[in-house]
Amino acid sequence: MTSSPFRSSCPINLGLEVFGDKWTLLIIRDMMFAGKRHFREFLTSDEGISTNILADRLAMLTRVGIVTRAGDPSHRLKAIYSLTEKGIQLLPVIAQISRWSRSHMPVDPTLAITGEARDRAGPDAVEAQMVALRAMHLGTGS
Repeated sequence: MTSSPFRSSCPINLGLEVFGDKWTLLIIRDMMFAGKRHFREFLTSDEGISTNILADRLAMLTRVGIVTRAGDPSHRLKAIYSLTEKGIQLLPVIAQISRWSRSHMPVDPTLAITGEARDRAGPDAVEAQMVALRAMHLGTGS
């Protein structure tokens, strides 16, 4: 019998073990909506992630295949992080969290603009954003 690194094989548990802490989803949010791709860019987010937590979460996201890490061709000492298809497919989850928060929590109206625009654009808006993310992170249009 092989040992699993996860507490259980319950689908909810497996997802939460990967993206169940606030820092992981905030890193993914920043990659999706703020275009952040470098370590130092993530440090500028309002939530104030520490360098050791950021390094840990980026390593975990890379290990589980949600993010890739490559050398940045524009600067030999920097790494550039990209979402994988697996990471891009988290967009509907993040969009739904945003929708729930805008309905039930005291959100800053200026920070809710992207989600509200996506909702007004209709059911194809999430897929359109996913196509744009694929172009940015995977170099494809589909």
